[in-house]
This record gives sequence, structure tokens and C-alpha cells, in this order.
Amino acid sequence: MAQIWAGTDIGKTHHHCVVLDTEGRKLLSRRVLNDEPELLALLADVLALDEDVLWAVDVADGMAALLINVLLNHGQQLVYIPGLAVNRASAGYRGTGKTDAKDAVVIADQARMRRDLAVIRPDDEHAVELRILTDRRSDLTADRTRRINRLRGQLTGIFPALERILDLGNVGPLVLLTGYQTPAALRRTGRSRLETWLRNRKVRGADTLAQAAVEAAERQHTTVPGEKIAAQVIHTLAKEVMDLNEQITETDKLIAARFRDHDLAEVIASMPGIGPLLGAEFLAATAGDMSRFGSADRLASFAGVAPVPRDSGNVSGNLHRPRRYHRGLQRVFYTSAMIRIQCCEESRRFYDRKRAEGKRHTQAVLALARRRVNVLWALIRDGQCFQRGLPVTVAA
Repeated sequence: MAQIWAGTDIGKTHHHCVVLDTEGRKLLSRRVLNDEPELLALLADVLALDEDVLWAVDVADGMAALLINVLLNHGQQLVYIPGLAVNRASAGYRGTGKTDAKDAVVIADQARMRRDLAVIRPDDEHAVELRILTDRRSDLTADRTRRINRLRGQLTGIFPALERILDLGNVGPLVLLTGYQTPAALRRTGRSRLETWLRNRKVRGADTLAQAAVEAAERQHTTVPGEKIAAQVIHTLAKEVMDLNEQITETDKLIAARFRDHDLAEVIASMPGIGPLLGAEFLAATAGDMSRFGSADRLASFAGVAPVPRDSGNVSGNLHRPRRYHRGLQRVFYTSAMIRIQCCEESRRFYDRKRAEGKRHTQAVLALARRRVNVLWALIRDGQCFQRGLPVTVAA
């Protein structure tokens, strides 16, 4: 058991560290720059107090990465307490103000009293790379969604008939908008020339798209104020969405390549409904180390697919989704369950049975996702690929 506890409130440029002894007395309180020499000096001063120290942080990645790796590289014990838990625990301490120093005291004191905090371990290089790539893909996807929404807004303002018929998730409509944005321009070009223009740019279904666009143009002969500038903005946004599509495609290739290099790739990919992208997101969230969770139940809880009780007084059996869970990992199991419902008769029967029991759509999908957690857990535990028809047992 540790003799002193070092709680660190993580910040972007500076961290605040407070060290407590077994009685909760403050031995050290310091604000340090998020820079290696400063962190090494802090480590030396804390170890000078006592070498048996347990470090605790409220952020487990990002701006805490340098501190965490400095500590792990020097063989230090490190635990993680979520920021939400720190915020709620702060209400039980003296004073209503909030400072980095107070948060650091709360972090250190919680680490001193609790024995259930998650231990931070060095991450596998593959898992770190996959986390970076999948986070990058999420950012690109969010950027694309924002630009498509802006594009639709601008197009609706000057040419609502065209906006209604275009599926901007496909390349063809985006190519069209890089060349033609107004009803007058489409009418002047005509269906035949527009079709040729689209075919020259390798647009699939050029004839159908050209006909639909010209028909939309024939329904609007009114020029809207600001149409010229709006058309320029639409052209720019369409190009940006196409560029983001290319970046996402390249990122997907990188993710697939790094995923296939992982030792567990074959086992994870053998699970029906999980491809390279979902498999990469699973590894990014868990590092493929099931010992961090201890059981399939804990993995399911971490993924947010296991309901938790919310009972009070005479109310019992009231189950809800947990408030704290890894949303990326939940997406992996939820999405894979949705895929299996659409293409697997057995999964569809399970879903229909849950719906017949009165479950809502989301609840029925989460129930299937919960079962899939058990299967994937067992496959990784046993190091075997999925084989249809073979029973998979999960240890209690």
C-alpha cells in the first residue's frame, strides 16, 4: 500500500500537483509547467518525500500524455479518476470555490481512500496509432457533416427544388454543384450537354442526374437576391466536401492497414459485423487487453451496453443505461449489432423477440450488442476465430 498520494489536476499548459500522507495532511502543493524538465523535477521532489507513492490524474490522454508517460517510464504507479467523479466529490470538501489546487487535493484524497480506481498502464503502440487515426477520422466525418449542412442551407436559399433531389452523400451531386448552382445556368446548359459534362467527369448515372437537375431548374424562374455570391459559396463548399471525402478514404486505408498488423486483428475481424474500421475502434478503446476489465460484464459496462439499476425507496428493478461509458466502444457494438440484424436471420429473430417483449428499438439493439460483447470477449480470451455453430462459453 502507498504511503503518500500525489493527485494532479491536469491542464493544457500547467498541472497542479498536491501530495497527501496517510492522515490526509498536505506535504506538497505545486503548479508545474507541462514540460519534461519541470515534470522530472516534480517527480524527484515527490520521491524525496517517500518512494512508495501512488499518482492519480483526472485526464488519461491528450494533454496528460507527457506526464503519464514520464511517470510510467520511471516505474510509477498511476490511477485514473474521471473528472466527473472529481467534480461531484468536491461538493463534500470544505469551501464552495473551485481552484486547480482544490481539485488536486480532491484527486489525491480520493486516490487515498478508494481502491476501485482504474490503473493506467502503458498502451500498445498499435492501439495508440489506431486511436489517433480513428479520432482523426471522426474529426473529418464531423467536418464533412457540418459542411454538407451548410451546403444544403445555402442551396435551399436559392434553389430549393435542386436541394430536394440531391443526395449529397454521393459524389455525383457534389460534382454537379462544382459546375452548376443556379436554375438559369442549368436551363442554359440543357439536359444533353449537362449529361456529357457529367460523363466526362466520370459521374455514375449521369443521365438520370442531368434529367432531374434540368427538371428542377424548369420549376424555378425566379432569381433570388444574393444568388451570385451564394452560388460561389456553394461551389466552394462542394469542393471542400469532395476533398474531405478523399481524406476520409485515405484515412480508412491507413486504419485498415494498421488494424491488419495487430496480433488480434484476425480474431476480431472474424466476428460477424465487425470490419477493419469497427475493429480498429475497438482496439483504440481497449488496446485489446481484456485483463484491464476482468470480465465480459465489466467490458459491457464500460461499453454502455449493460443496464444499471436506479432504485430508490419502494422502487426496484428500475434499469437504465449507465451515465458513464465509452461512447466510441458503444458505437462499435451497437453498429455491429445493427449490421447483423439486417443480414443475419438469427440476430433478427433475437431482435424481434425483444421487440415482442415490449422493448423499444434501441433497447432491443443494445440487448443484442450485450450478447455480442460476451462472444467477442470469449474469442479474444481463447485466441480463437469465430466459427458459426460452435458454442462459446464465458467464464463467470
